[in-house]
Amino acid sequence: MTDDFTADATEPTPAERRKWRPAMLWLFAGFAVFAYVFDQLTKLWVTSTMTEGERIPVLPPLLHWYYIRNSGAAFSIGENVTWIFTIVMAAVSVAILFQLRKLGSAWWSLSLGLLFGGALGNLTDRLFREPSFAMGHVVDFIQLPNFAIFNIADSAVVSGVVIICLLTLRGVGMDGTRHVAGPKAAKDAKPAEPASGTTGEPTGE
Repeated sequence: MTDDFTADATEPTPAERRKWRPAMLWLFAGFAVFAYVFDQLTKLWVTSTMTEGERIPVLPPLLHWYYIRNSGAAFSIGENVTWIFTIVMAAVSVAILFQLRKLGSAWWSLSLGLLFGGALGNLTDRLFREPSFAMGHVVDFIQLPNFAIFNIADSAVVSGVVIICLLTLRGVGMDGTRHVAGPKAAKDAKPAEPASGTTGEPTGE
């Protein structure tokens, strides 16, 4: 997947982008399923082997498992407004699905897959965990020093957003096209053709 980050990558033709699109969709689906399943399996392991509030050292002092239930957004932000985050995550998931028809980039497939799988993972908690439907608390358990407690879904969402930001800064479009601006655009521009009937040579006058 290095082509999108290579400065001199050959621009894909429309026919090539159409040819790649099924593969990009499968790549998106693969990363989405991986993020979602990994998130749900780790939450199942935590809820079945730990009690809420329990803290287990893993790589002390850097990493602990610390089981809490979060009513807010990612990294425990915005508690007590759970229903708002349920709606937001559902809207994000639907918006991503509407963008899939544009996919022609492996890196965009990776980023959107992680974002979709992570959003769906936390949305599942919101919908089906206690205390009630659409008001469920998300299972968080990864604790780092001086940082909020989070889960695999949070990590997938943040990773997806970071990749999207990098792609945007590099000018890589969702369809795989590269939008070049500034000095490089001027460098790559073709020189203007001389006007008809002129040779561009000095006239000698």
